[in-house]
Amino acid sequence: MRKSRFTEAQIIEILKQAEGGAKVADLSREHGISTQTIYNWRAKYGGLEVNEAKRLKELEDENRRLKQMVADLSLDREALKSALGKKW
Repeated sequence: MRKSRFTEAQIIEILKQAEGGAKVADLSREHGISTQTIYNWRAKYGGLEVNEAKRLKELEDENRRLKQMVADLSLDREALKSALGKKW
């Protein structure tokens, strides 16, 4: 997964500027991002503080690791079932 150029703190600061009345087009031009990126950030980080955003990222990483573990265990289980199910 591609790492963002902006930290959660920077993203939240940009969103607070947008909420404060700054035009989204001006903010996107100033920071070198598209307006759609700001709207996507607003959907994901809208209303969050910096510590809450960091916690969200930690939970997403943990969820990704757990899903990977489940996938690996499922593959191992299927391999064992097929190996034990065959008649010699």
